[in-house]
Amino acid sequence: MGNAPSMLTQYDIEEVQEHCNKLFNQQEIVSLYQRFCQLDRTAKGFISSDEFMSVPEFAMNPLAQRLLKMVDGLNFKDFVAFLSAFSAKASIEQKATLIFRVYDSDGNGKVTFNDIIEVLSDMTGSFMTAEQREAVLTQLLQEAGYTRESYLMLDDFVKIFANSDMKMDVEIPVD
Repeated sequence: MGNAPSMLTQYDIEEVQEHCNKLFNQQEIVSLYQRFCQLDRTAKGFISSDEFMSVPEFAMNPLAQRLLKMVDGLNFKDFVAFLSAFSAKASIEQKATLIFRVYDSDGNGKVTFNDIIEVLSDMTGSFMTAEQREAVLTQLLQEAGYTRESYLMLDDFVKIFANSDMKMDVEIPVD
């Protein structure tokens, strides 16, 4: 499994299933492996930032640069583990953890007002002014019982997402 173009063995498939908490069945893992091999154009066994950016949906994502920090250099097992947060079978905690990592760009385990403002800026671009973003976020945080000075931790994200009906599911096409 180290070299991308090799075939997956039954052992490899089961190992990847364990690594991603069995959120994907064997057929989905084989499909993901085929996609991984397509992306790994130089057959190094991992996917670079440039290779990820070749996926139009990824490149168009306003959070692409933040996501690249999380996915650059992923081998196949870690690629599947990353995608598992988008599975319909993933828990709220798994989904919230991925979202938390997007906001916590410095990896310090805390999300500040400014961290959220940066993500909002990435997502809204010129459609909102900095003042509008700050006003909306300040109001949203106050309604949730937080202030501009609050640090949001992973547990806060889990609590927030547990009380929302947000969907983060991606269907894996199986050939």
